[in-house]
Amino acid sequence: MTYVKWTLFGLIALIIFAFFHYNLPQHDVVRIVGTYQERQDLGDWTRVFWASPDDQSATLTNRDVQFIQAVEVDGDPMVYRNEDTGWGWPPYFKFDTASLQTEADDLKSTREAPKWAVVTHYGWRSELFSIFPNAVGIYEVDSPDVRIIPWVNIIILTMLLLIVLTIRAMLKQFKERSIDPVLEDVEEAWDEVEARADAAGDEVRGVWSRFMAWLGTFKGKPRK
Repeated sequence: MTYVKWTLFGLIALIIFAFFHYNLPQHDVVRIVGTYQERQDLGDWTRVFWASPDDQSATLTNRDVQFIQAVEVDGDPMVYRNEDTGWGWPPYFKFDTASLQTEADDLKSTREAPKWAVVTHYGWRSELFSIFPNAVGIYEVDSPDVRIIPWVNIIILTMLLLIVLTIRAMLKQFKERSIDPVLEDVEEAWDEVEARADAAGDEVRGVWSRFMAWLGTFKGKPRK
């Protein structure tokens, strides 16, 4: 049971980590090399990794999606999708796809004369399943060595931790005030029942002993 318990805890922790890793904003320092638009099929299970910015998109099996091509500092390629999130999840309230695509076009550069930019995005990149992170912001920086502090993530995770600790304290207080006294009463009542049962058992054993002793008085008596 110990292995089952820790396996279950591990799976829950992994799911929670994956949820926040996918939805919280991430920042990449990249060089923009191109933009393009391509029609994407949305009929399979990977639809969950594409935005649904309006009611109409929920009924479409394919649609045109804009993409931003980039190269990371270490030379690895990266491709971002550029979709509005609208009022849906995750709550980035992004409505400026066209403006973001224009900013990306303006930041295009070559290897010989690079322009570096920070792309803020959420989501994952998977070449196997054709999954792309969604760019939600972009701005130019002077150097690829820029230091980025994820203030949004720090604030969100800190608030979440405070909420969890508050709920934990409330549950602990509720347990001490409401549940523990009931359990103590139940335990006392059970102890009393056991004590009465033991006393009744002792009484029964006493009666049985006296009965057996009385029967013993007939042993050895001569028959008439």
